[in-house]
Amino acid sequence: MEVRRQRWRDLTPWRRTEISAAAAVQLALLVAALRDLLRRPAAELTAPKAVWVAACFVNFVGPLAYFAAGRRRPGRS
Repeated sequence: MEVRRQRWRDLTPWRRTEISAAAAVQLALLVAALRDLLRRPAAELTAPKAVWVAACFVNFVGPLAYFAAGRRRPGRS
């Protein structure tokens, strides 16, 4: 049984909008995480910068993980 992949032009306008919105959110998260990461001193991170930069490129999960667990909270060591 062969599964035919849909092409962009075969998608409904609503589905195209959903995909475009998801891509925009993912890109915005990536840019925000990388911008914060590159400006933040290494002492304020929970792992080396290189690890967080690589993690940020893992779809939605990487930037969200960085914002949730990658930055040290003020007053914590």
